[in-house]
Amino acid sequence: MRRLPVYLLLDTSGSMIGEPIEAVRNGIQVMVNSLRQNPQAIETAFLSVITFNSTAQQIVPLTDLTTFQIPDIRATGVTAMGQALSVVSNCIDNEVAKTTAESKGDWKPMIFIMTDGMPTDSLQNGLNELNKRRTAVVVACAAGSGADTNVLKKITENVVSLDTADSQSIAKFFAWVTASISTSSTKVEEAGQEASGLNELPPPPSELNIVV
Repeated sequence: MRRLPVYLLLDTSGSMIGEPIEAVRNGIQVMVNSLRQNPQAIETAFLSVITFNSTAQQIVPLTDLTTFQIPDIRATGVTAMGQALSVVSNCIDNEVAKTTAESKGDWKPMIFIMTDGMPTDSLQNGLNELNKRRTAVVVACAAGSGADTNVLKKITENVVSLDTADSQSIAKFFAWVTASISTSSTKVEEAGQEASGLNELPPPPSELNIVV
């Protein structure tokens, strides 16, 4: 079976304390519950969660939706976004099956990044690592006015922004990520096609602004 790997890179720095981090926890819970109702997603989509604060770490390895456990996410520290890009690059190397002469590997991974701030480390090394990996689509979300969309544009062309990092906005972001995973799992299952940009994902809700 060819899996559709989905990596969530989530900012858990100190500025996310309170309502934002609660909204992230709730967002993951609602997303997983919703995807479990989708017959294509439950067959194909595998989720991983990587958090970044003063350091970046994979707190949930690539896991099928049935056995996925909602992680205990806490907000603290600063914003090691560059390190998060290095971590996800290593995870792709270690977890995503490559196509060989004998068998088809997994589908290219989808990566969703959400941050409410600026990186406090250098992006370049992590960015160089990520650019060497073959990904289907990388989407970055700037949550609130503290995040710089110009920085996120260095990571990916696919950048969206939320005016505020409140619970309603973050819930809308996760609802859109859920729809994007659902659409992508249907595409790979039925047509063998991977998404490559925002134009191949469902239209974002009005709370999410596409950054051009």
